[in-house]
Amino acid sequence: MDVYLVPVGAERYELYCEVPDEPEQVEGAPVKGFIGRLKARFSSLLADAERERHQGPSDQPPDGWLARVKARTMRWVAESIAEQRLLWHLRRQGNACLYYPDDLEEQPAVLYLRQQLQRDFEKHRFWLIIDSLGFVGSGLLFLVPGPNIIAYYFAFRMVGHYLSMRGARQGLNDVVWSSEKSAPLADLRRAIGVDSEERERRVHDVALALHLEHFVKFFERTAIQTG
Repeated sequence: MDVYLVPVGAERYELYCEVPDEPEQVEGAPVKGFIGRLKARFSSLLADAERERHQGPSDQPPDGWLARVKARTMRWVAESIAEQRLLWHLRRQGNACLYYPDDLEEQPAVLYLRQQLQRDFEKHRFWLIIDSLGFVGSGLLFLVPGPNIIAYYFAFRMVGHYLSMRGARQGLNDVVWSSEKSAPLADLRRAIGVDSEERERRVHDVALALHLEHFVKFFERTAIQTG
């Protein structure tokens, strides 16, 4: 697994990776218990969101309120995937390589990686506790007719934060990390302060050099919108 330490500001970095989509559940495979059904539904929702991410949203507006709710849900899940993709996949890794800008020394690059993973672990542990309490509290709505949408909302968040927490812990304790310098990543630092047209061209060049299909959108979201 390749992980990139991306400069998104003068002294700010974000971790980024691109990995194959989550495998879909095999039809007909037995699913046992509430947790098993929840994980299966979560995997199915991820697969739907990944397809929409690759194909792009439809030009036709959703027809009906259920379709609009599903479209908004897909956008929310797609955003969650973008934010937590690295951690979700890191939980299954034994080896990974950190690519860092070649104008940065290896020691501070590795230190940033570990600090970020530690922050992620603590953040997702905190929200797992909060959403677990919300899920328990939502059980009070069981007398209300119809599906308990609030319970499902907290349940999906619980699964997402649990997987992210496991990934961060795996990256800190079990993954064997190697590291390599990257000249294209250093070029990004010089692209942050230029005009939008020149910045877009440079970011595209970096994405091509690193063979990263979705990198441009990630950089726009992290460096441009929050810079």
